[in-house]
Amino acid sequence: MTNKNKKGFTIIEVVLVLAIAGLIFLMVFIALPAMQRSQRNTQRANDMSRFLTAVNQYQSNNSGKIPFSTDDTGNWAYDNQFVKRYIDNTCTASAAPSCSGGEFKDPDGTNYSFVQKGSGTVTNVAPTVANGAVDHKIYVVLKAMCDGVENQSKTSPGKRDIALFYNMEGGSVRCFDNQ
Repeated sequence: MTNKNKKGFTIIEVVLVLAIAGLIFLMVFIALPAMQRSQRNTQRANDMSRFLTAVNQYQSNNSGKIPFSTDDTGNWAYDNQFVKRYIDNTCTASAAPSCSGGEFKDPDGTNYSFVQKGSGTVTNVAPTVANGAVDHKIYVVLKAMCDGVENQSKTSPGKRDIALFYNMEGGSVRCFDNQ
């Protein structure tokens, strides 16, 4: 009698293992970009919160003023010292403790820019960006707070309140306020 115990894998076992490995790779390649996008949007939300914290610090150090204003001609501007001392990475050791010292850039490395979109109740604050891209603009609404409706602010009873809108990657618009 001969023993027919041969060592090795059958073709069915090999195909089954390859199919399972293929499914795992497919799940990783589908989930990875969504996870990375979520991480970048989380960083953007943290940047907006950090910005609002800097606004509150500025207000504490400047008799309640906000770092955004309109001049006599109606042109909108923000205080450059606010950006240098409270947000930008151009801080010096002598500016501490009010100096944040961190970079204020989008996770893709592009600088944020500010666009004033009026005051009080404003609808369609941040324009829709094609294909869910990020436009790197922080839309600022003075004397406002978030309305709970995407892309809309409502008038705040506080004169020093601001709402920020940002086009997140993937097409959503997030609102942040200093309430």
